[in-house]
Amino acid sequence: MRKIRLDFCDFWPGFCKTDNFFWNLLRSRFDVELHAQPDFLIYSNRESHVHRVHNCVKIHFAIESFLPDWRECDYAMTCHYLDDPRHLRLPLYVLYGEPACLVKDAEELDSFLASKSFCSFVVSNAGKRKTQKRVDFFNHLSRYKRVDSGGRYLNNIGEPIPNGPAGKLAFLRQYKFNIAFENDSVAGYTTEKIFEAMRARCLPIYWGNPRIAEEFNPRSFLNYLDFPTEEALIEKVIELDRDDVKYLAWMREPYFRSNRPNEFFDTKRLLDFFESIFTTPVRPVSRQRRWFQVGRWIPVKKTRPAPPEAQQH
Repeated sequence: MRKIRLDFCDFWPGFCKTDNFFWNLLRSRFDVELHAQPDFLIYSNRESHVHRVHNCVKIHFAIESFLPDWRECDYAMTCHYLDDPRHLRLPLYVLYGEPACLVKDAEELDSFLASKSFCSFVVSNAGKRKTQKRVDFFNHLSRYKRVDSGGRYLNNIGEPIPNGPAGKLAFLRQYKFNIAFENDSVAGYTTEKIFEAMRARCLPIYWGNPRIAEEFNPRSFLNYLDFPTEEALIEKVIELDRDDVKYLAWMREPYFRSNRPNEFFDTKRLLDFFESIFTTPVRPVSRQRRWFQVGRWIPVKKTRPAPPEAQQH
């Protein structure tokens, strides 16, 4: 196995460097070593700047709909469709579970409606720019029937659901529908929201990526952009809520086209991308001489990573 000196930074709180999607995947092909002076760095959050103290090959993984900043990274994995050998499209939902959990077999659906309430909604961060469309839809749909809000924002079930994917999954499983709206409608920008609703076997009411039908069977969810008005979409939700036969017809549809996981779950595709990165000699952009405007750089302190046994999951 090729030995790879690797480090991570600028990820979410609680991110474990030796137990995460990338680490576990790379170990299947490479001898990966966590190192304070890495040859390769995977970093994420653009609002954090620890990556700037490194001068190795940098790989940016974008959680939100950011385009790569090629002045700061050598390679990038984002949601966008870019024709660039330095880039790989990697939707965020790929990190949220094995595709097998969305592959449908001969599931018995006729009896599961008895345990399902109407509709769920989960929002914890109440920034108006990112949440207003979903909040407006929540309020409009609630005029028909109560929609249970399990997040910290607009909570109406007594207390917020537990943090993390497991708590959200357990909550969503109780409902026929889930409002799965993205933060923005950008081509390619598909996060975990629709994936989690599908995994919980509730019918997603989706708004976001206008190319979502290229990734998932469009008959397995209600796409806001397929309806002429919001009122027409709400009328469709009401129709399916009142007609179990029609609702179950939607639920029997496979989530993937032909019931086969889409290309973005292909681990070989991702490992081959990393293979190219690890075997192609490049001069990292961080070592290239540039002029920067005053105030561009934010001082950061580089810290040696804690040993694996001391890291928190």
